[in-house]
Amino acid sequence: MLLCEGPPAQTLSHSAPSFVNAAGRKNTGTMPERRPFVRLPTDVSPVNYGLCLKPDLIDFTFEGKLEALVEVTQATNQIVMNCADIDIITASFVPQGGEEINATGFNYQNEDEKVTLSFPSALQKGSGTLKIDFVGELNDKMKGFYRSKYTTSAGDVRYAAVTQFEATDARRAFPCWDEPAIKATFDITLIVPKDRVALSNMNVIDRKPYPDDENLVEVKFATTPIMSTYLVAFVIGEYDYVESQSSDGVTVRVYTPVGKAEQGKFALEVATKTLPFYKDYFSVPYPLPKIDLIAIADFAAGAMENWGLVTYRETALLIDPKNSCSSSRQWVALVVGHELAHQWFGNLVTMEWWTHLWLNEGFASWIEYLCVDHCFPEYDIWTQFVSADYTRALDLDALDSSHPIEVRYKSHLISDFGKGMNAYLLKFQNKNASTEDLWDCLEQASGKPIAAVMGSWTKQMGFPIIVVDQEQVSDDRILKLSQKKFCASGPHNGEECPNWMVPISICTSVDPKCTKLNVLLDRPETTITVSGVGPDQWVKINPGTVGFYRIQYSSSMLESLLPGVRDLSLQPVDRLGLQNDLFSLSRAGMISTVEVLKLMEAFVNEPNYTVWSDLSCNLGVLSSLLSHTDFHEEIQEFIRDLFTPVGLELGWDSKPGEGHLDALLRGLVLGKLGKAGHKPTLEEARRRFKDHVEGKQILPADLRSPVYLTVLKHGDSTTLDTMLKLHKQADMQEEKNRIERVLGAISAPDLIQKVLSFALSEEVRPQDTVSVIGGVAGSSKQGRKAAWKFVKDNWEELYNRYQGGFLISRLIKLTVDGFAIDKMAAEVKSFFESHPAPAAERTVQQCCENILLNAAWLKRDADDIHQYLLQRKAPPV
Repeated sequence: MLLCEGPPAQTLSHSAPSFVNAAGRKNTGTMPERRPFVRLPTDVSPVNYGLCLKPDLIDFTFEGKLEALVEVTQATNQIVMNCADIDIITASFVPQGGEEINATGFNYQNEDEKVTLSFPSALQKGSGTLKIDFVGELNDKMKGFYRSKYTTSAGDVRYAAVTQFEATDARRAFPCWDEPAIKATFDITLIVPKDRVALSNMNVIDRKPYPDDENLVEVKFATTPIMSTYLVAFVIGEYDYVESQSSDGVTVRVYTPVGKAEQGKFALEVATKTLPFYKDYFSVPYPLPKIDLIAIADFAAGAMENWGLVTYRETALLIDPKNSCSSSRQWVALVVGHELAHQWFGNLVTMEWWTHLWLNEGFASWIEYLCVDHCFPEYDIWTQFVSADYTRALDLDALDSSHPIEVRYKSHLISDFGKGMNAYLLKFQNKNASTEDLWDCLEQASGKPIAAVMGSWTKQMGFPIIVVDQEQVSDDRILKLSQKKFCASGPHNGEECPNWMVPISICTSVDPKCTKLNVLLDRPETTITVSGVGPDQWVKINPGTVGFYRIQYSSSMLESLLPGVRDLSLQPVDRLGLQNDLFSLSRAGMISTVEVLKLMEAFVNEPNYTVWSDLSCNLGVLSSLLSHTDFHEEIQEFIRDLFTPVGLELGWDSKPGEGHLDALLRGLVLGKLGKAGHKPTLEEARRRFKDHVEGKQILPADLRSPVYLTVLKHGDSTTLDTMLKLHKQADMQEEKNRIERVLGAISAPDLIQKVLSFALSEEVRPQDTVSVIGGVAGSSKQGRKAAWKFVKDNWEELYNRYQGGFLISRLIKLTVDGFAIDKMAAEVKSFFESHPAPAAERTVQQCCENILLNAAWLKRDADDIHQYLLQRKAPPV
């Protein structure tokens, strides 16, 4: 499942891009947080679920009939199942070849989301059928079996019935054994209005009139493979579709809102290329006859990998050839790649329990990039991986409130990676696996000590910082390497310092693309000799930025690397990594932030989009921090100076021969300059916005975010009203979201309140409210205060809307992460003690920690930064 809301939004706020980090995008390694729970008893287990559901799209209820073939492994007079928000009408058990036994009681344990069915006599060992009739609600909480609101082309409001079961919400649609390891097959039948589309995991095998009502049809689907409950899905609604066949014969359909089939073509192209790619990579064919990808109007996550029926937010699936920007195309490609990878890794082989969720998500988050690189080599996607996933995961894992099992790795340690994955999938297909099972298969394929190396990463929290010093001895460079745990608050100085087995690679300026030496650092420190390196050559650790660690170079080594940044002889990903490491070290108080500003100035010739994107993101964090000072304008001037040369070179209009990355870079740079108050950019943005609104010259999709942001940041009530009008007129969700994310840039306090009220209005889809409030919090000091007050004042409504879902965590993070005063950490902590949000417990801890880190950073470095910013403008004496 992809938990993020949309493509990167570097132009939008002071904070990180909106698909911030590995842990923010996917809920890796964490169980839904509840009170202590007990797994279901194992005396009765399902073999096949025969499930018939009849949703009422007017009254928002559904009727259900379950006939489950079960195996009783030891005699018992009760059956315990998961069940939530469902009323059981009757229940009985029919032993194979025996008489039906009616249940005499249903005992609901609501807090545990379980029901115990009691029988008058013991059910004996052997097979039998459990029959349950029940009713439930089509809720509006975007989980379980729920209703999704949409408007027809004629303007009528209607509802679709859709599902979202991961992690533990299948139990809201039917009583079941709702644990990933309790797999069974499913025979699903849906009774639906005859003018509606009905979809499930498998292909339709029968569709006939429903005897009791001529307006309904009974749609029967083929039997599924053995699978977990959280991957079951059904959708009933009005949709158009486009269809194709992959080269290996799988029918692929992309379902879109009615009248928008054209917008499904891009995702269809990606999906039909992706299925054969994964088949070849895993050496295991896709096991179902079809796969449907469908855009759901109200959808909390980014997408969900239900086997054979993948559900998406509209913005993660639909692309309008004229009105979609480049970052949206890239986002759709990544999300399609991610969800289709799960069809093997997660669906065919499933984690044994939610503590191993990182197996599913970690792998899909890595291979989505491999897949997009295969489909769109021009995206330079691996460099973007470092900025979008890798460095953000490092940031999160450096917090004290992190937890183990959140590591990503590229396979530079394992050349036989594909072979090992194939063995894993074949060995555990239709079964469940744990982290150790994966290491065993990779170890056997490669003959390398994978379990020992990886155990040091997944079993303990955090990651190391590698401290490097050098000495020149004739034609050799002697490197002294040491490791210690890196913490966001500075180096770990505790009694027991953990050690990692760290694969370290080294390159030199002779051939920056080629690794000269590989070593495994398996102790606290070591000395290694890199031979044949002259005094005038530089040495770089972790070329390609694939090792999961930070690096602290000695000042002489860092000095020697600066020319490699200026003349671009260092690879883009290494230029990015160097800057990102240094930025993190400054936040942790290990170096002065002034050192980072000096390094940033060396990027003046930088041509690479991703390098600029990461640099821009870090400058945004710094700008947010300095909004708490009286010299915020000086950092805006620094941003203007740094981005003006590349802005002038790119200009406003695309040139012949430019590609995807040029479009992304132009949007990023113009947005950064506009927000920082660069006058020529502001004037041109206002001119183009006026032409756009008047219909004289419609803005290209790639320029809309930066122009909207710029005019709003320096705009008034008329600008805001115009923008809200554009929002109302927009037919495409992507355009609505684009506007929603930048509305918070408006500066006047009364207009900030207007934007916050708009966030909770009917005009904004429930899942998008969070990004509107987050946009306000991320845009200014005033916005941050106003957004936090708004969240507190409207907490009951917001919490009820998102309940235990991940959106509540996201809302909290976006609202409070940017504060930088100690007392705010106490206020946030106190608020959530009196307004508990169990699913967001760790997020609250991380935010409080971040606020204290920000406050310490500001106290430590504010004066030095101010002096540096003043000096660089002072006339030479």
